[in-house]
Amino acid sequence: MLAENWLRSLIWTDYRLAVIFTVILPLILLLWALAQKAEAIMRLLTIYWRVSSLLAISVYLLIAAFPVGFGSGIMARILIPISLWFWADLNEEIADRSPGALTLSFNAWRWAISVYCFIGAIATLPFLQCAISTEAIRSPLCRAFLEPPLLFKEYFHPNTQAGFLGFLGMVGLIFYVGCLVYFVFFKLGKQGRSALS
Repeated sequence: MLAENWLRSLIWTDYRLAVIFTVILPLILLLWALAQKAEAIMRLLTIYWRVSSLLAISVYLLIAAFPVGFGSGIMARILIPISLWFWADLNEEIADRSPGALTLSFNAWRWAISVYCFIGAIATLPFLQCAISTEAIRSPLCRAFLEPPLLFKEYFHPNTQAGFLGFLGMVGLIFYVGCLVYFVFFKLGKQGRSALS
């Protein structure tokens, strides 16, 4: 019982940190970059929002208790840091910017979210069993991971069926995977590590 309460506390802490690091701070940074017309930072944050949409998709999948939501959540934690450090041209532009509060804040957030995602992905790996089957997802261990998404549903979709939200998550996941496959197999070969090509 003590271990279950401890795990539940860690899960809720992780979701709170996720809201801060993956939603609030990048939104503030994007608005700040727009105000200062910092093109490279705006471009990188736009790429970040596209990649991190997998986290939102995962929440919708977990609302319906679809096991694939666990796997997509871990994949999002892997793809987010890659998307923030992959682009050689944007990294050079940001490094060449004159030092200032925006550049310092952006780089601090970029390092912080990379560390957060890395630790979160490693900490979640032992619970990958929840992604294997619908029977595993019914275990008390896996059910604890579903509590925050269900609270999200209560706040933002109180009158919507969980199955319908899961269907929207599945459609989003199919679209996301299609875009990722297109990028990896077609665009990446042409533009390489240049985001501006």
